[in-house]
Amino acid sequence: MVNSLRPVSRALISVSDKDGIVTFATALAGKNIELVSTGGTAETLSKAGLTVRDVSELTGYPDMMDGRVKTLHPGVHGGLLAIRENETHQAAMAEHNIQPIDMLVVNLYPFEKTLAAGGDFDKCIENIDIGGPAMIRAAAKNHGDVA
Repeated sequence: MVNSLRPVSRALISVSDKDGIVTFATALAGKNIELVSTGGTAETLSKAGLTVRDVSELTGYPDMMDGRVKTLHPGVHGGLLAIRENETHQAAMAEHNIQPIDMLVVNLYPFEKTLAAGGDFDKCIENIDIGGPAMIRAAAKNHGDVA
């Protein structure tokens, strides 16, 4: 387990509730942290004048299946899960052109809010987040390297 603070050079931001995200991302950009983001979040940050890479640049794949598949890719999860001091992990990252992700900023789709508001079955189903929880678990598993 790593006990020292690590520098952050790349942050992946994927939020459903965008309240305050421009202010937060602006602070990150002010520290020369590269911003990588998903669809709507990338659009919000870009419209605010921030330089942001779409996550599809990391994965080589566009959002697909009506946005159901955005971050479920080794380019994202490898970047979150790779142990920085592990030579085998580093070799795999180099071989597959996986870039490390040092910080993850995520909030989940508003399933409970959608349900409480009386959303129909299909709307509720579409608000079951898959990628967000998977990224949170990956970052938590590698908490020594990912903020």
